[in-house]
Amino acid sequence: MGAGKKVKNAAKTTKGKVKETTGKAVGNESLEAKGRREQMVGDAKQAAQKTKDALKP
Repeated sequence: MGAGKKVKNAAKTTKGKVKETTGKAVGNESLEAKGRREQMVGDAKQAAQKTKDALKP
């Protein structure tokens, strides 16, 4: 996986975790849901990149 993409996807996942935690702490369900979505997107992109890298000759 390209180092830049790996860092970017990991940052997106981390950002999502922070949003989810903040949303829980302040009782903001919308922020909490946005955080969960960001985590899923970051995780999905990481998985897709790993699969892409595994298929390279």
